This record gives sequence, structure tokens and C-alpha cells, in this order.
Amino acid sequence: MKENSQFIVFITITIAIFGLSATVNSQTDACSSSLNLQNVNLPFDAASLNCLAVWDSHNYILRYSQTTPGTWTFVLSAPAANSFVAMGFSSNGQMVGSSAIVGWVSSTDAGVIKQYYLGGTTPTLVEPDKGNLVLSNFSLITSQSSRLYLGFQLVTDQPLSRLLYSIGQTGLLPVAPNYRLSEHSDKVSTSINYITGQTKSSTGRPYTRLRRSHGALNMLGWGILMIIGVIVARHLKSYDPLWFYLHICIQSFAFVFGIIGVIFGFVLDNKTNADVSTHKALGIFILVLGCLQVMAFLARPQKESKARKYWNWYHQSVGRLLIILAVANVFYGIHLGKEGTGWNAGYGVVLAILIVIAVILELKLWFRK
Repeated sequence: MKENSQFIVFITITIAIFGLSATVNSQTDACSSSLNLQNVNLPFDAASLNCLAVWDSHNYILRYSQTTPGTWTFVLSAPAANSFVAMGFSSNGQMVGSSAIVGWVSSTDAGVIKQYYLGGTTPTLVEPDKGNLVLSNFSLITSQSSRLYLGFQLVTDQPLSRLLYSIGQTGLLPVAPNYRLSEHSDKVSTSINYITGQTKSSTGRPYTRLRRSHGALNMLGWGILMIIGVIVARHLKSYDPLWFYLHICIQSFAFVFGIIGVIFGFVLDNKTNADVSTHKALGIFILVLGCLQVMAFLARPQKESKARKYWNWYHQSVGRLLIILAVANVFYGIHLGKEGTGWNAGYGVVLAILIVIAVILELKLWFRK
């Protein structure tokens, strides 16, 4: 009886070990194993596909090859987690402006695969059944052994080398009739050499130097020097005409820095196609206000003119509005650029110092009167 009990325990442990091993193997895929999909007739030789581990943190495996002249085949393997898997092709490594193949399997859909055009960062700008990719008749989406296999063929001589991968949020799958794509839970931007099979992830955000130059110049010009110029004009008039030349000099530098910053912003917008319409509109309006101030200076009436007081009112009102909008847009731009608390804190400290100086000077002016 004792020997029978030991034998039963041994058999149970063995079955558990093999079952655990089978479970682990079913949830992983590796380039050391061949692509073997049950009950799927592939119109190409699966053994001819190159294989790469393209996203280790989510165990994404990509198999690809130029299976016929002008046709490239891709099969993406990922863990089945009740979410969509997506693979995009980008000209600059950015999601906006790229086209992606997205697939999922749900309890109601045996499998859906669609092309999406990523026209912006909001779900309404991610349009199904649109995009720049020319696809052949072959498409594959199947779930086998706890893995999701997304396959398709591109009709092109050379696919784009900037590839994007994303994984959807668990349980949030697109549904008919609009098949709206929810925001991904994670994404990565990579580049691939189709000949050598080398791939690498983009660790930093594209155009970081251009983004920061755009932000720093606008912050310095519209958000700091303009304020200093106003303080000089209001509280140093006893040093005439020194205050006037200081005011003109400071505001001229602020205007030049601001214009360069705006130009950088237009270049950045052209390269990334980011959805920053509000920030862009405020920047253009601030630039217009700055140009109006320059024009107003050129048309400044003489001190003895009756129109001078109206000119002063206009000049000061437009200047105050410009500064208020510029400060707001600087903080908004830092938020959009996702630069973190460092930039917010740095600009906030400078702004606080300027405010304290302005308040002290106002109090001195008030007591003097």
C-alpha cells in the first residue's frame, strides 16, 4: 500500500511538471522554434521567414521576409491577453501620421484585422480602414496556445524601417460598427534593418533637442524678457532716457527670441504632425500681438499729441495681454512636451522672482505717491 501511494504521488508530480511545462511553453514563442499554425494554410514557406524578438518586455516575436518580388510577409506573435496587438509603419518613428495593422480575437469575433490611419492622438483621429499601406489578399489573425498571431502581406519594394508596436488595454476591444480603437496600454518605437535583421528600440523621444530649443526660446523671449521689459518701462522712468533705451533693447531681444522659437515650433509641427492645435493657435496669436507692438512703436505719436494717451493705453493693454497668454502657453507647452516638474519648477521660480520684484517696486511707487 505504501509503495502504491508513493507511485501515485510520483505520477501526480510528473503530470504537474509536464502540465506546467506545457503551460509555460504555450505562452511563449521563440525564434528557435518554427512557425507551426494548426489548421492554417499559409500561401508562403513559413521556414523562409526571418525571426526577431522585437519587444522583450511583452514577448513580441516578428517573422518577416520578402516572399515574392514586391511582396513582404509579416507575422507578429504576442501573448493573447484579451487585448488588441498592433504593428505600425512610420516614416519618422512617430505614431501620428503612421499606418498600423491591428488585430484582436474576442468571444464575439473569431478574429478581426484592420488597417488604421493614426491621424492624431485622440481616438476620433485614429481612423479604421484607412492608411498608406497597400495590402495583399492574405491576412491572418488567430489565437493558438495562448498566443495571438497577426499576419499580413505588404505590396511594396521596400517597407519603412521605422516600426511601431503597441498593446491594447485588457478587455477594451474595438467593436462594430465604428471599430473605435481605445488608447494603448503600452507602445514602443523601433527601427529594423531588413537585410541584416538587426533591430533596436528608440529610447528617447524624436526631435528632443528641437522641442527643448522651441520651449526655451519662447520661455526666454515671451515669458521672461517681455516681463523684464515691462518692469523697466514702469519703474525706471526717473532715469530718462535710459529706461526707454533699456525697454526697447530688452523687448527687441524678446521679440527676436520669440520669433525664432515660433519658427522652431512650425518646424516641429511639420516633422511630428502632433495634435497641439490649441498651443499652436495661442502661439500664433501671441506672435501677432508682438508684431502689433512693433508696429505701434513705429507709429508712436509725440508726447505733446492728444492721441498719445490713447496710444499708451493701447500699448500697455496689448502688452499685458501678450504676457498673460505667453505665461499660460509656456506652462501648457511644458505639459504637452512632457518635460516633467523640472521645467515647471524652473520657470515657476523665475516667474515668482519677477512677480516679487514687481510687487516690491509697486509698493515703493505707491508709498512715494
